[in-house]
Amino acid sequence: MGKFRDSGAREIPAISTASLPDIIFMLLFFFMISTSMKEVDYQVQIRFPEATELQKLEKKELVRFIYVGNPTAKYRAQYGTEARVQLDDAIINDLDQIKSYIENQRAAMENETMQQNMVVALKVDRECKMGIVTDIKQRLRQVFALRINYVASQRANSNL
Repeated sequence: MGKFRDSGAREIPAISTASLPDIIFMLLFFFMISTSMKEVDYQVQIRFPEATELQKLEKKELVRFIYVGNPTAKYRAQYGTEARVQLDDAIINDLDQIKSYIENQRAAMENETMQQNMVVALKVDRECKMGIVTDIKQRLRQVFALRINYVASQRANSNL
């Protein structure tokens, strides 16, 4: 019969870290793919109006946004408290800049079909006066941007 010997204190083998870089890169790629980046830094406050009948846009690559609202606290000293128009990441002072913005956005699109189907979505604060929205729509008509969408949030009680 064999004799078992106690060899004393045994060493614990080291943990292999050979696969650690692979795991880290898999996590990195996962978060890079699943994370959506913030596209625009809002410089105006927007509280969306509420609506009962909403429709989701299918092709978001065709949508260009115009933001209208009072400047945020960070930009009030520079732009005042009146409603302003923001295109991408800049507040504009002259509404005629909308025409060149739309023309540049159309030129950046791949083909003529996309250019014709471009939608301009207006994200307008619910307290904003309709006069500035009318002025924006006039500028859009001048460059034949006739597909306009108003962004709203779902009304909590849609029975009203």
